[in-house]
Amino acid sequence: MAHIYSYLTFNGNCRKAMTFYQNCLGGNLSFQTIGETTLSKKMTDEMKGYVVQAMLTKEDLILVGTDLVADEGLTKGNAVSLLLNCNSEEELTTYYAKLSVGAKATQGIEVNFWNTLVASVTDVFGNNWLLNYKRN
Repeated sequence: MAHIYSYLTFNGNCRKAMTFYQNCLGGNLSFQTIGETTLSKKMTDEMKGYVVQAMLTKEDLILVGTDLVADEGLTKGNAVSLLLNCNSEEELTTYYAKLSVGAKATQGIEVNFWNTLVASVTDVFGNNWLLNYKRN
């Protein structure tokens, strides 16, 4: 069966963003830079430090990022959000607090009509996060 992973594109700050997400969510984080690939021969020294692919993994959570931006440049919008389906109220509260640092809280933590604890935040890197915990 195929899997869908969240794949984030940054503009030169992928390492900083993915390290921030690791500090918020935990897990193992790996990086591959342009300098570690055959692309490096065609790139400036500055570009060699850019991230081709970063991968944050923690159990079923897989978050992938890159600094490689298409020719038209990086555009941010509200069409895509990262949904964190949490295992407890405490986990949701912890993640929300960490992701909210320097961010725009778009919805505080509250219980919705499905008796689900929800919250949302646009983080300091401009990415939208939805947090969810189904209460018993």
